[in-house]
Amino acid sequence: MSTTIPTTRPASDPASSHAHNQTEVFAVHGADPEVLAYAMAKYSRSSLSMRQSLKEISSQRAEQFLNTFYFQYGHRSIADLAHVAFAIERLSLLAAIVLVDEQRWDGQERSTRYQNFLKSGWYLPSFAESSEAQQLYVKTVEDLFTAYERTSSAVFEALKKKVSCPPEMKQDAYERTLKARAFDVARYLLPLATNTSLGQIVNARTLETQVSRLLTHPAAEIRDLGEKLKQAAIGPAWNLHAEELANIQSKIAEANPELAAESAPILTREVHVAPTLVKYATPNEYEIKTRAQLTHAAQELLSGIPIDAAPLVDLVERTESLEVELAATLIYSASHHPYRQIRDLVASLPEARISELIELGLQDRGRHDEALRAFHAGQGLRFDILMDIGGFRDMHRHRRCTQIIQEFTHLHGYDTPETGDAAGLSEAGILADYQSTIAAAFAASSRIAASNAPEAAQTALYLLPLATRIRSLFKMDFAEAQYISELRSGPAGHFSYRKVAWEMYLAVQRQHPALAKYFRVTDFTQPIDILKR
Repeated sequence: MSTTIPTTRPASDPASSHAHNQTEVFAVHGADPEVLAYAMAKYSRSSLSMRQSLKEISSQRAEQFLNTFYFQYGHRSIADLAHVAFAIERLSLLAAIVLVDEQRWDGQERSTRYQNFLKSGWYLPSFAESSEAQQLYVKTVEDLFTAYERTSSAVFEALKKKVSCPPEMKQDAYERTLKARAFDVARYLLPLATNTSLGQIVNARTLETQVSRLLTHPAAEIRDLGEKLKQAAIGPAWNLHAEELANIQSKIAEANPELAAESAPILTREVHVAPTLVKYATPNEYEIKTRAQLTHAAQELLSGIPIDAAPLVDLVERTESLEVELAATLIYSASHHPYRQIRDLVASLPEARISELIELGLQDRGRHDEALRAFHAGQGLRFDILMDIGGFRDMHRHRRCTQIIQEFTHLHGYDTPETGDAAGLSEAGILADYQSTIAAAFAASSRIAASNAPEAAQTALYLLPLATRIRSLFKMDFAEAQYISELRSGPAGHFSYRKVAWEMYLAVQRQHPALAKYFRVTDFTQPIDILKR
């Protein structure tokens, strides 16, 4: 269906009788993503309409075009026009965090706030001959899930004693809301090994970058995920109507074999969503080499320097040059120290050394490689945030800002969920149980990291619960800081990121008091109605 918009032209205009004076707008359905991308790209090289282009283009012609303009000439914007939907199921929370770490990404994942993860299962890495490490891994994950179940039940019961059901609220809605609040607390115990599922819609350029990044990762599960994503793009897509179409084709064959032969290419054909644009995606050598060099440089620069204590949110004022910011951000990405501490250290280095650090981030960049995310610099506001992984995952969804995320580690300790708007662990009588469970998980993670298990350092990370603190640098402009503070401080949000959003606002208020009045934030220190979600 199309919509026409008449263009006004004076009746006396002699061209009005000859001009095509109607704008036409129509949605396009049924074209394969790569074919549609080619048809859209033809607007820049052809006067054909979209209908004419799509009727003219075959998948073979689209492949030839993309091979020439995308791979040989480097016109990567063409891939922005091919959007593909994927379902990615039964991957670990750790893998999910890595998967979605794209600035051009749209999707939704299972919520740890609203769903019970007891039945999700969990990821078991290969331990080869390390049976002792495997037994410890399995026991630790099972203990975390047992504690998760105990905590969910205990907090739910404590909430029922604390908050009565209003007369106007149905009992099932009341209990569902309280269970969600209980999951807000219990999710701190879910290990990164926990399975989740998500859906994503990305353009082919983002997909190619995503696949390459996954194939580059040091964890086997994530490399395997990259290969599966690549094969899903290249191979036949799952068709919602495949069974119905096959039945129709069978009926046509019974009634009219000649018509069946004619209709088969349309009714039973397989769709390959991105067979050309992703087929050359390989591990990113630039990223592999640079990661190793930056890790070595960070270890050398920070050797013997303890990690400074840092607040939940630190708005690091801009005092350094762009060169210092770039070098400090590169080192930050390969360390566990706060940005302020690294920034001050780098600022004290000779200019030649600062230039060497920047050079490390670019010297191995290939012809078509984008510069590392650390080079997205110059923003006015830089928030260095140290929070629990569970809350960080909600903050991670903000794509308009640049996020530099440090590796998972037990070095920063963990958070204990305490909030004034829900029953705490002490009220539920399980604080000591929570603390001992987290401590045991940290100890097991350290033991496996020191074992001879395959990829021991990566395998150990799966045992870290969502309570574990992670450090990340959020660089943004004023509008994004305003947006995050307002959105994430709302009463329906999880208390972890509500507190972060509130602290972001307070940090802006301290440094830019004249601008604080423009933030419509919700005061985290004030009680909220926990029955409102």
